[in-house]
Amino acid sequence: MKTIYRCLVLSGLLLSADNLIAQSPEKFIDKANMNTKVKPGDDFAEYANGVWVKNNPIPAKETRWGSFNQLRDFNINAVKTILEEVKLNQKSYPAGSIERRVADFYAAAMDSLAIEKLGFSPIKADLDQVNAISTKKEVLDALAQFRVSGIGSPLFGFGVAQDRKNVENMVPQLAQGGTTLPDRDFYLKSDIRSAKVQEVYKNYIKTLFELVGNSSEQAKANADLVFGLEKQLANAQMSRVEMRDPYKTYNKFAWNEFQQKTNEIDWTTFFAQLNVPKQDSILVSAPKFFEEVNRLVKETPINQWKVYLQWSILKGAAPNLSSPFVKASFSFSQLLTGQKVQTPRWQRMSSLTDGTIGELLGQLYVKNYFKPEAKERMKVLIENLRKAFEIRIQKLDWMSDATKQKALDKLHAFTPKIGYPDKWKNYDGLEISGDQYFQNLRNASVWGFKENVSQVGKKVDRSRWGMTPPTVNAYYSPVMNEIVFPAGILQFPFFDPKADDAVNYGGIGAVIGHEMSHGFDDSGSKYDKDGTLRNWWTDEDLNKFKAKTALLGAQFDAYTILDTIHVNGKLTMGENIGDLGGLNMAYEAFKLTEQGKSKKKIDGFTPDQRFFLSWAQVWRGTTLPETAAQLIITDPHSPNQYRTIGAPVNMDAWYEAFNIKPGDKLYKKPEDRIKIW
Repeated sequence: MKTIYRCLVLSGLLLSADNLIAQSPEKFIDKANMNTKVKPGDDFAEYANGVWVKNNPIPAKETRWGSFNQLRDFNINAVKTILEEVKLNQKSYPAGSIERRVADFYAAAMDSLAIEKLGFSPIKADLDQVNAISTKKEVLDALAQFRVSGIGSPLFGFGVAQDRKNVENMVPQLAQGGTTLPDRDFYLKSDIRSAKVQEVYKNYIKTLFELVGNSSEQAKANADLVFGLEKQLANAQMSRVEMRDPYKTYNKFAWNEFQQKTNEIDWTTFFAQLNVPKQDSILVSAPKFFEEVNRLVKETPINQWKVYLQWSILKGAAPNLSSPFVKASFSFSQLLTGQKVQTPRWQRMSSLTDGTIGELLGQLYVKNYFKPEAKERMKVLIENLRKAFEIRIQKLDWMSDATKQKALDKLHAFTPKIGYPDKWKNYDGLEISGDQYFQNLRNASVWGFKENVSQVGKKVDRSRWGMTPPTVNAYYSPVMNEIVFPAGILQFPFFDPKADDAVNYGGIGAVIGHEMSHGFDDSGSKYDKDGTLRNWWTDEDLNKFKAKTALLGAQFDAYTILDTIHVNGKLTMGENIGDLGGLNMAYEAFKLTEQGKSKKKIDGFTPDQRFFLSWAQVWRGTTLPETAAQLIITDPHSPNQYRTIGAPVNMDAWYEAFNIKPGDKLYKKPEDRIKIW
């Protein structure tokens, strides 16, 4: 179970180094990166970034390459510098200090010789324990034991999170799960790509079972069995588009009612084994999925469940065992992503350190790489964007005064978080050894689970962050009604204190506006100022809003990648609204600045042109075909080239800035330009 966040970009690996610092104010927008032979009205992405894309092919160890990746490159090398330094001085730090704990974790992760010697022994006892199961009760006990002991979360998702209709309450919640492939469609479709994915996935399962001693015949039978079970689970899962509707995924059952619907699982025992007290009610995101789980528990033989549970152990552990397992895991991911070579170990382990103990590492990161003046500048930018959004809401011609007031109340209630937490997570009780890599991961998983379930019945901790400080991303949380900007993203090309306002507002300003707009997208707009899932719209205003979003959905439905694969306008709706609202909001704020009111050119570009070019260079980049085909199914964000143009083509200011005329390929008639926020 994960808290719902509306993020700027899909999460990904941090990447290798490049100097991102512009050399002069003019070079914040560098003509050398542009293909000025193309008219901006025909292909704005190519005009703004064509030469850069041509000169920056995707590195072999990456699946995508662009501005985000370059900055992530810079950041992961910054993280590496910190980690290598503390590792070098590991023994000189006092036991229990931040530096010693970070050094111990990273040192153990980098000790590949020790990891090789262990082979698969770190999971042998777990596999043997599953092999000894002889009753259905023991199968069900394993569903809890896997979670408590840090092994994994087989069959379905479980976690403690805010009750969306009573946001001060932290409650246990159940969610669909149990599958391995990135989306249910990979199990259910029979097109050439899906069939290839299924074939390679089965071979991956077979390989891992062989690596722990099964015969080729048995391993193949296990692979067929696992895929068959997972396909049945996939068939019962809600689609990603359905899961975007917070009302569809909010299903509260009285305890006894849910127990009767899923009577094959003793939920009282399950919760007791997780050390969660029995509840009066339970939140379930996908009730039909759990009815299918109940059927499978009843009808599936114990020996098949044993294979499924062993697979759960294997797939979770493989990337962290000896090289045959790691290579098998990477070979499988290669099919999905097209990545040519494996990411270097130092990079994977640096990312893993950030992902596991990110608020220990984060304290060292901000001390070295985050400037206090950046935080102060961000505070000003956020308030300017908030003022701009207020102006835009008040000027809306399609919304009634009553709904406008509710929207303004929500806007004024936004809580911004910048850079890093005011109160750091200290991971009390988490044991980290300098020479036990796999055990460190298990300990962290056990600690994280305990920490999560301990929140039941407690007051919501509003100081918590959902991202670590080095992260190059940002998010909006609807239940917290907060916008969050980690230190990692507060760098060029998004933000630089030396850049002119056009660059900063077209970059980080649009990012701020994007996250604010998530509070008013097709999903976020269903939460009120307190973060409660509760309607605050009049019926007439809501219908007008839906009509406008339908137009935006149709615009993105028409875009294609790899010649024939269409963008899913419904899946990407929230992010597209975020981009459209955010860029409009940033432009409104920019026009309140001295530069925004002027016509003074820098390096031949007007302030408005620099604003839109800054936006475009944030989204420049390319993606491997295999990754692009996967993301179109799994990623709620539109492909970068369409994020570059999707909002500007609906803004009159963009047409005026670049003299876009009828006949230009991207031209839309004024009456067809979509205006929401």
